[in-house]
Amino acid sequence: MRPKVNQYSVAELNPSSRSLWVSALLTLLVAVAGFMLIGPAIGMLLALPFFPGTAFQFLKELSSPTQREAIFYPFFIVQGCATLVGLGLVPAWYWYRSQQENIFQRIMWRVPPLSLLVVAAIVIFFMGLNSVFIEWNANLELPEALSGFEQWARALEDAADRLTQFMTAFSSPGQFVVAMLVVAVFAGFAEELVFRGMLQPLFHRASGNIHVAIWLSAVLFSALHMQFFGFVPRVLLGVLFGYLYAWSGNLLVPMVAHFVNNGFSLLMIYLNKTQVLGMDLESTQAAPWPAVVVSTMITILLLRYYQRTFSAAKPQGQ
Repeated sequence: MRPKVNQYSVAELNPSSRSLWVSALLTLLVAVAGFMLIGPAIGMLLALPFFPGTAFQFLKELSSPTQREAIFYPFFIVQGCATLVGLGLVPAWYWYRSQQENIFQRIMWRVPPLSLLVVAAIVIFFMGLNSVFIEWNANLELPEALSGFEQWARALEDAADRLTQFMTAFSSPGQFVVAMLVVAVFAGFAEELVFRGMLQPLFHRASGNIHVAIWLSAVLFSALHMQFFGFVPRVLLGVLFGYLYAWSGNLLVPMVAHFVNNGFSLLMIYLNKTQVLGMDLESTQAAPWPAVVVSTMITILLLRYYQRTFSAAKPQGQ
């Protein structure tokens, strides 16, 4: 049985292509402001009582967190508010005010369980294929004329690596659960709400081409992570999420896919650091070529199966 399609009200958006591009830009700016300013400010107010120090010391620790226990939970409170509130609820409120639509109606909870299992399998097998692009992008050397940009981008990449090391330096199962909630659940919900739920339909209406909408949303999705040496594989991941949404018409589908991608990676890192598994998912080295070939073939077959079996009639404008 195919999932019931929710006819969301994109038809009520302004018909002018120019106004649609402006709407997309304003939505993106609200999401960035929410994530960078509003969400963290709320998070700091909530987290400060849990930090054994002054507000100034807390700000200093947040800018360059260490591995000490005192900052772990306060940091994740701030990060969680930045993601859930700033990147999720703030843009959802703006969308409701500007587009007169409750974006949460795009999330249909009654879906065939098999479809979500297929989505999870697609995401996991896609990792093998994407590992080739991860290795290539991580080792990309730019021309001498772009040496200044490369130094800046490498510095951002190093800072992101240090932050990842901090966020995944689990000293207890409780810390792993908190990280899973923020990195997998909150991020999967909020990022898909904005990039697939809001921007992709706007880009589709403005351009008249679903493929342009999917790729443009994915490029912005990757660009806002500010990691140039992981830019291409994240674009491809965003494209995967975009097509899953376009085929299903259900925002829950890319949210589940995003959760599986982040959650599976986090679980593998946790199992590696607790010496349960020897696989290091933090490595940028590509999977062996036989594994890449097999995972690519399985990914293609699963995508074709998903598209034919679980695709719904598209909501208007999607």
